[in-house]
Amino acid sequence: MSVKIRLQRHGRKGKPFYWMVAADARSKRDGRSLEKIGTYNPNTNPATIELDIDAAVKWLQNGAQPTDTARAILSYKGAMLKNHLVGGVRKGALTEEQAEAKFQAWLEEKNAKVSDKENKLAKVQEDIKAKAFEAEKEVNAKRKAAVEEAENEAIKAAADAKAAEEAANAPEVVEEAPQTIEDAAEEAKEEGK
Repeated sequence: MSVKIRLQRHGRKGKPFYWMVAADARSKRDGRSLEKIGTYNPNTNPATIELDIDAAVKWLQNGAQPTDTARAILSYKGAMLKNHLVGGVRKGALTEEQAEAKFQAWLEEKNAKVSDKENKLAKVQEDIKAKAFEAEKEVNAKRKAAVEEAENEAIKAAADAKAAEEAANAPEVVEEAPQTIEDAAEEAKEEGK
């Protein structure tokens, strides 16, 4: 019986969640498994991976073959490195303490990289929120200025209408135009007759 380390899909449509399992190669994708050795959630950024490294190494030492995706996840979490180090200990190239020290150093370096990525993502999110807030403030200021301008125009229009109404209701005073010399001479002639 050949054993595969592979992903078993769970979760709902559009939101996958995977179990990493050791299963018989002939069983269905979501069928019966021999042992659950971890979980993988690709819906988060960075992806959430929980893995029992010792169980994974035990299955690798017993000849289980990981699928391509499972191999990538095992490498990311360090199970493949630990399997390699355990092989070195078994051959006598390393001692158990040296292998564990190398593995812990690798884990610390990997955790530092992951935390750096999380910090960068958090900073990017904060920058996006700050830009959106500034844009919203600018839009609100423009909207407020437009409202104030409309109110000022309404007040001016009301004042113009009131002035026009007062002008219409005011009694009309007709001023006589000053007479020209010719008109005055004609008037004098007519009065003299």
